[in-house]
Amino acid sequence: MVSRLREHYQNIVVPTLMKEFQYRNPMEVPRLHKVVVNIGLGEAIQNPKALDNAMRDLSLITGQKPIVTRAKKSIAAFRLRKGMPVGLTVTLRGERMYEFLDRLMNAALPRLRDFRGVSPNSFDGRGNYTLGLREQLIFPEIDYDKIDKIRGMEVTIVTSARTDQEARRLLELLGMPFQKAA
Repeated sequence: MVSRLREHYQNIVVPTLMKEFQYRNPMEVPRLHKVVVNIGLGEAIQNPKALDNAMRDLSLITGQKPIVTRAKKSIAAFRLRKGMPVGLTVTLRGERMYEFLDRLMNAALPRLRDFRGVSPNSFDGRGNYTLGLREQLIFPEIDYDKIDKIRGMEVTIVTSARTDQEARRLLELLGMPFQKAA
């Protein structure tokens, strides 16, 4: 089953980008490689239960089991030892990636309060885009009564674009709601 967003990419985005950037071959057109979703859990040091709750939320949102990220070195000021769990991460590829992006752009982001679009300046110079979300409640899969704490997350969209301009146009055509210049 091909997702709506992937179909849109193949039928509309590829021909449009080929025309705009004068690509000679459809394989030159930038595409999505993966989407990485991270949650930092500094509170997991004092509260080990926070890790389980965040893991449940992240697997509901992404449809995939998260991997626990661990501290690389000890920091005494934070009471942190090397190897302690400090976050969760999920890497989405293929159909799951397209499904997640579709839900993010069409269901979750419009639910943000006073939403006027995402920042067009969050590109890294190599065609990748990172978006910070303040709460997991904007996703329809999360039940308000079952969460223990509001947590933020970071969504990184990795593309094969060579420049930020190409990546921005790719995401625009896919439906990413960028802020309009004032």
